[in-house]
Amino acid sequence: MNILRENKMTAGLLGMVLALASNSALSAQQRQIDSILGGLGTPTVLSTVPSNGDVNPYGVAFVPPSFPKGGLLHSGDILVSNYNNSQNLQGTGTTIVQFHDGTQSVFFQGQSDLGLTTGLAVLKAGFVLVGNMPTTDGTSATVQPGSLIAVNGAGQVFWTLANTRLVNGPWDFTVNDRGSSVQVFVSNVLEGTITRLDLTVSDNTIAVKQGIVISSGYTHRPDPAALEVGPTGLAYDAVRDILYVAGSDENAVYAIPNAGSIVADGGLGYRIYQDNLHLHGALAMILALNGHLICSNNDVVNVVPGQPSELVEFTVDGQFVAEYSVDPNLGGSFGLNMAAIEGNWVLAAVDDNTSSLEVWTMPAQ
Repeated sequence: MNILRENKMTAGLLGMVLALASNSALSAQQRQIDSILGGLGTPTVLSTVPSNGDVNPYGVAFVPPSFPKGGLLHSGDILVSNYNNSQNLQGTGTTIVQFHDGTQSVFFQGQSDLGLTTGLAVLKAGFVLVGNMPTTDGTSATVQPGSLIAVNGAGQVFWTLANTRLVNGPWDFTVNDRGSSVQVFVSNVLEGTITRLDLTVSDNTIAVKQGIVISSGYTHRPDPAALEVGPTGLAYDAVRDILYVAGSDENAVYAIPNAGSIVADGGLGYRIYQDNLHLHGALAMILALNGHLICSNNDVVNVVPGQPSELVEFTVDGQFVAEYSVDPNLGGSFGLNMAAIEGNWVLAAVDDNTSSLEVWTMPAQ
């Protein structure tokens, strides 16, 4: 870890980050009251395996209320991307499955060896954006840079961005969706960078207005169990213009101030959380509806007995809140997401081990 690089921040920038963290600090008792994971009950469990047998679900996304009507998708539906095929070869899955009122169907099925990653979002303009990072034999030896793919509401490929300067192993991404303009923050696991793509979006056009590297220096490497280890989960706070990055190999979470407006590579962000007791290879991540961050773990970087396949909740100033295991065995947690639906909060998280989606519905806090 390059400590000198992490500390190359101006006093003003550091002061701003610390001030934001201070404003969000909560007492231990209040954190528990406001916890998402601390109050979870028994989930609804849904199989993510489609008719072609794809397994290893990764990305999770909700269809927003503003999504155009007339296609296959409905407001409140949940989408899940599959990374492996029926032989469980990594980087060969081709499907996005859809859950409407608890019933599963195939929304999208692409060509062979796509490897649809954790990067999955449903855009207000009427498209589903998904990342892909394929292999030909399920190993890191044949991993390819992949691309971003936009699928229309009818489940058809509309647009593809294959540009290794901007997209090189899109292990995950998050979006700042403003309708006709969308910022996509991409974690490139094959080179340890974070890029921001500024897109213009209409009914019949998606174009890259600008694409730049905004953060770099994250450790990345092949791994026989995880395929690749590197920067993964991204969560964007549009109010404060802060991007949070989960560095898997560093087993830490970083904050990048001014992420939506900076026009240069700022190196590593400011480290806000590193906790080897609760983090076991920080992976996918969301900014939950209560303002906390929730991160999954790959159980590859470090393993703590009795804490397999965990989701971990913590504040943006780095205070641990709660943890929840989605599977009794290691390696089950990956993609997750959360949405407000009909007055409730809905949390959905995949279990890679069982190829299933776990869904919790709770009253809004």
